[in-house]
Amino acid sequence: MKVTLKKQGLWAALAAATLVVSGCSSAATTETASTTDAGSTEDASSVATGSSANPRHVCAIGGADAFFAVLKNGADLAGQAVTQAGSKYTWISLPNYDNIGPDMVKLIEQAVAQECTSLAVPVWDAAAEGPALEAATAAGVKVFMYNSGLPTLEDGSIKAYGYYGTDEYLAGVRAGEYFASEGYKNVRCVNTQPGAINWQQRCGGLVDGATGAGIQADQIILPPESFGDAAAITAAVQAELAKDPSIDGFATGSAADADAVDAALKAAGISAATGGWDVSENIINRIKSGETLFAVDQQGWYQGWLAVSQAWMYDQYAILPANPVILTGPSLITADNADAVLTGVAEGYR
Repeated sequence: MKVTLKKQGLWAALAAATLVVSGCSSAATTETASTTDAGSTEDASSVATGSSANPRHVCAIGGADAFFAVLKNGADLAGQAVTQAGSKYTWISLPNYDNIGPDMVKLIEQAVAQECTSLAVPVWDAAAEGPALEAATAAGVKVFMYNSGLPTLEDGSIKAYGYYGTDEYLAGVRAGEYFASEGYKNVRCVNTQPGAINWQQRCGGLVDGATGAGIQADQIILPPESFGDAAAITAAVQAELAKDPSIDGFATGSAADADAVDAALKAAGISAATGGWDVSENIINRIKSGETLFAVDQQGWYQGWLAVSQAWMYDQYAILPANPVILTGPSLITADNADAVLTGVAEGYR
C-alpha cells in the first residue's frame, strides 16, 4: 500500500485546531486479566452487554508513560463500544522503552497467541517490528498502525490498513521554525529514544526546520533508559551548556523529559527557552506563565480512540475511511491558546 500526503499548509490548518470531546463524564477503565514478562494485558470483555454472530478480538499495544495513559483513555472508551457489541477488546502494555524493538516483537507475538483478530500498534522500530507484523498478517491478524510509523506505511515497507497519528517530521520542522521566528539562535533537541522512528523524525525535523530558518540546531542523544530520568537528562543538558553557553533553546520529545529539562535549567540559573512534544498540566501552566514557549500536541486520546474504533469497524464490518491516513496533529499550543486545552488536559483527554 503506497500512501502519499499533501503536507503543504498542514501546519497552518492544524496549529489552531483544538479537539473538543463532549458527552463523556469520565475516562474508560478496564480490568486486569493477566501479566506477562513482556508486558501487562488488560481485558475489557467482562463488561460486554451485546452479542455478535461473528465476535472479534480487537487488541492494542501501547506504552506505559503519562502520554500513553491519556491515549489509553481514548482506546478504552472505544473498547467499551467493542465489548458492548459482543466482541472483545484487550490492551497490551509495553513495560518501558529500554529495549523497545525486541519487547515490541514479543508483544506482537503475544497478540497472535491470544488470537487477536485485529491489532492497533505503534511502529517504533521498523527493523524489529516489520517481520513480526508480517507474520501476524500471515496469521490472519488485521494490522492498524497508530502513533508512530507513518514513513513505513508511506513507503510500503510495512503493510497496514491505516495510520492514525501525527506527522512527526512536519511537527519537528515547524517546531524548529517556531524557535527561529521567536528570535532564538541556537537550539537543541533532547532525544532519549534515538532508535524510535517518531523521535528520529521529531529531532531530525527540528534540526532541519531550525537550520533552514538560519539558526543553529543539533541533537543531544541519550540512551533509551534515560527516558524520563531527571538525573540523566539534567546532567546531559548541563554538559551541553558547558560546551556551548550560547544555547538558548531546548526541545524535548515527551512531557516527562520536559519537566527534567526545566528543572535542569532552573538549577543552573539558565533562562533558555523550552518547548517540545506532548502536554501535561505542568507544561500548560508553564506556557501560561511564560516559562515554556510552546508544546506540540499530537492529541493522544484521539489516536487511541481512532486506532481501536477503526480496527474494530473494519474487523467486524469491513468499514474503512476513504483515506488510510488520519492525522491527529501536529497542533501548536502557545500562550495564545493554552487556556482552551487546559480542561482537556486536566480531565485526561489531552
